[in-house]
Amino acid sequence: MVDVSLLFGQFLGGLTTAMFLFLIASGLSLVFGVMRVLNFAHGSFYMIGAYLAWQAVQWFAPLLHSFWLAALVAALGVALLGGLVERLLLRRIYGREELYQLLLTYALVLILGDVAKAVWGTQQLSVSRPPILSGGFEMLGVTLPAYNLFIMVVGVAIAVTGWLVLTRSPAGRMVRAAALDREMLGALGANVGALYTGMFVVSSFLAGLSGALVTPIQSIVPGMDVEIIVEAFIVVVIGGLGSFWGTFWGSVIYGQVLSFGILILPSFSLFSVFALMAVILIVRPWGLFGRPL
Repeated sequence: MVDVSLLFGQFLGGLTTAMFLFLIASGLSLVFGVMRVLNFAHGSFYMIGAYLAWQAVQWFAPLLHSFWLAALVAALGVALLGGLVERLLLRRIYGREELYQLLLTYALVLILGDVAKAVWGTQQLSVSRPPILSGGFEMLGVTLPAYNLFIMVVGVAIAVTGWLVLTRSPAGRMVRAAALDREMLGALGANVGALYTGMFVVSSFLAGLSGALVTPIQSIVPGMDVEIIVEAFIVVVIGGLGSFWGTFWGSVIYGQVLSFGILILPSFSLFSVFALMAVILIVRPWGLFGRPL
């Protein structure tokens, strides 16, 4: 007999992983889709967001809603950092080969990693869940933590908001035009430089927010940036680099493959995800929902 509650529990676990990964990978995919920049430092922004959230919780501990305030401070702080990186560094390599982008952003990974160790040390840090999300819900015999449900809701909300902004707003039309032909958009009088800075700031904000939101369920340690950027790249490869909805469905596929892989073949759960990515790269190199470059 099939244990429905067990399968449903694995599904919910995979969905939580998927929505959390979407928060991270959406910014990575957005920057590549519009700016054609492979930002390997995106994981470092996520790590800095986690550390800033922990630091802000220490500052605002007496306040009733310190976690939410800390998450906002972390996201805004990383957004500011992203804006500075784009204006001072990335702007100098637009239009060059991807190798220059990878070298520059990988250098940022090393720099930000050392900065995090110098400021916060190498010990494990953690943040408590906000009291309002400390409980859980019973669904089909499975206890779903309230915080996991919150992550799912946030992921879906970001997906819907991003789609509405990209397809129904003047700013979204500008973004899509920049992705298709930057030179023509500039010739029509648009400030493409400011648009690129804004896109990178939004991407960094999402990275910082996801870093802050992970602190109640994962320890903050040096090296967490490298682990998450690998997973984020797998997601965007599966869905298609530059495809917003491709990133969403790529996250869902990744989460479910990993979750049920743990159930079926625990020793090969990570292998199943990498195998899926390899098959997609062979059969459809531009991803399931992407377009050929």
